[in-house]
Amino acid sequence: MVYASAAVFVALSQSLATGFVSANLPQLAGDLHATTNHTYWVMAAFMAPRASMPLMLIRIRDQFGLRRFAEVGIVCFVLAMVLNLWVDDLHSAVIVAFLSGCAAAPLSSLGFLYMLEAIPAAQRLKVAIPAVLTMIMVGRPLARVLLPELTANASWHAVSLFQMGMALVALALIFALPLTPRPLQKVLKPLDFVSFSLLAVGFGAFTSVFMFGALDYWTQTEWLGVALVAAIVMVAGAVLIEMQRANPLIDFHWLLSPPILHLAGTLLVFRIALAEQNAGAVGFLRTMGLQPGQEQLLFGIIALSMLAATGVLMLTNSGARAPLFHGIALVLIAAGAWLDSQSTALTGPEQMYLSQAMIGFAGILFLPPAMAKGLGAAFAKGPHYLLSFVVLFLATQSIGGVIGSGLFRSLVIDRTAYHMAQLSPQISADNPMLSQTLAQSAASLGSQTADAGARAGAALSSVASTVQQQATILAYDDAFRAVFWFALAALAGLIAHVALHRSWPLPRLRLTPSTPVSTS
Repeated sequence: MVYASAAVFVALSQSLATGFVSANLPQLAGDLHATTNHTYWVMAAFMAPRASMPLMLIRIRDQFGLRRFAEVGIVCFVLAMVLNLWVDDLHSAVIVAFLSGCAAAPLSSLGFLYMLEAIPAAQRLKVAIPAVLTMIMVGRPLARVLLPELTANASWHAVSLFQMGMALVALALIFALPLTPRPLQKVLKPLDFVSFSLLAVGFGAFTSVFMFGALDYWTQTEWLGVALVAAIVMVAGAVLIEMQRANPLIDFHWLLSPPILHLAGTLLVFRIALAEQNAGAVGFLRTMGLQPGQEQLLFGIIALSMLAATGVLMLTNSGARAPLFHGIALVLIAAGAWLDSQSTALTGPEQMYLSQAMIGFAGILFLPPAMAKGLGAAFAKGPHYLLSFVVLFLATQSIGGVIGSGLFRSLVIDRTAYHMAQLSPQISADNPMLSQTLAQSAASLGSQTADAGARAGAALSSVASTVQQQATILAYDDAFRAVFWFALAALAGLIAHVALHRSWPLPRLRLTPSTPVSTS
């Protein structure tokens, strides 16, 4: 259990680091004297290395050994957390966020390795994968639970101190609990660095484009198009190089085979659908003017729903049931999105407890069976295919999450403009109800100012603000409804796929033993 506890703590340290960055962009903007839009560069810098760094880390681990990999990885993470204490402007924040993202990348691998060390081989797919993936995913809602307490009487540096404390505990655990050594292999080749560099730049460009596409808007910012073209060229170049190699870093021939493309599409679809929670619910509550402290219980419920899903998977998971779990997850996402699409100006966190708990449960119910299926396919081909699957998994999860959030925010912006155009006639001078409302509002401001013109201007501004908020609420409802239809379409595709392959698993009362996975 000691190794399992270390796995949980290490994985949670990494996921909380991600959660804190995404949850506290508004406060970070104030501390750095920057706009909220500009602080998204901090998030982009942190996320950019996440999809590419593990490519080389696995090779480095095989060549230099697990123990050295673990110790150097956690020391780099501690140093990155220490650097956060000296951040005082946007430029330094972006640089440190990039270094933190690079340093955090090994922690996911370390979490898996420590959990594999703790769990018997026969239970690894059923227990180890759900446990570690939950810790990696639960950091986002858990960070929003902890953040109001950490920043109540201090600035962003209080969060940095908390992260540094967790990193130091993880450092002690890793140095005290060595992993079982593995034979060293000379696997690094010069072309590995070329392919890695191309993929790193390409994935980083994709991340930046979809993160800023909704903020700067797609067709109004020239650099977005340039970055998107550069990303496509870089990734295509890496694919061409790897497909010509006898011993490639990544086997794209295998990744482009129909079964693996189907798995990639499944992973990507779910990440886009889960934007309903990561971008939708969070953005809606910000529109309603809620402060982080008012959302703690909601995100606590989401975290608990994820833990509940983990328990369900540990008891019932098997490779044959993956389509069943995926179908249930899509139904839960569709139901949650439909409930959220009924939101009004009176909707608060309390009205989203059920819908967001369902979506949080669905995220965990989907991901471990999908990852287990991919790992099974990789190990069936040979251990060296593990790296190729890791590329696929991280690309769909890291970049897929950014794509989903970017598309969701873009839809909200478009629909807000549409609804604003529909509501604008209601605030024209010819509307008698508006005149009455303005008169009543101006009269209520009489105790604040004697200037009739100032009162009329304040009343008009208040009405315009209310109309803008209503347009945004309607836009979020449209976006939630779009996720509902998207999830139903994905469910229909899943049912059709299973029907064609005649592999729908019937529920069983007995547990099906999991396939053991070797760590060698």
